[in-house]
Amino acid sequence: MDILVLIGRILFGALFLTSGANHLVNRTAMAGYAASRGLPAPLPATLGSGVLLIASALSVLLGIWADLGSLLLAAFLLSTAALMHAFWKETDAQSKQAEMTQFLKDLALCGASLMLLAFFSYAGDDLGLTLTCPLFDID
Repeated sequence: MDILVLIGRILFGALFLTSGANHLVNRTAMAGYAASRGLPAPLPATLGSGVLLIASALSVLLGIWADLGSLLLAAFLLSTAALMHAFWKETDAQSKQAEMTQFLKDLALCGASLMLLAFFSYAGDDLGLTLTCPLFDID
């Protein structure tokens, strides 16, 4: 089972590593999009979210307090869904559909992150192929 969990962590974390890198490398374009969605201080928010994504993804990938990394990803995804993909504000049908898809994707990934939080916390020391034990103890 440990190897399956590791493969899942790698596949899950890769999405957020690449997304975080994109936030940093394409920060001007990403900040422009954040500004268009009404986010205050879009450039610092873009840079901060890029660092958060990379740190959280590495936490899950490497198994360094992976439960904390999962919690941070869940918080990021929930806030991103609400702030960046508010489909209910769209008037154009195509834009509304695109934003709804992104909103639902973020909610689904948030749910997966919460399940990982519970899994890592519950498995504790029994979960192999991690560098640290979980930070939280959920029974």
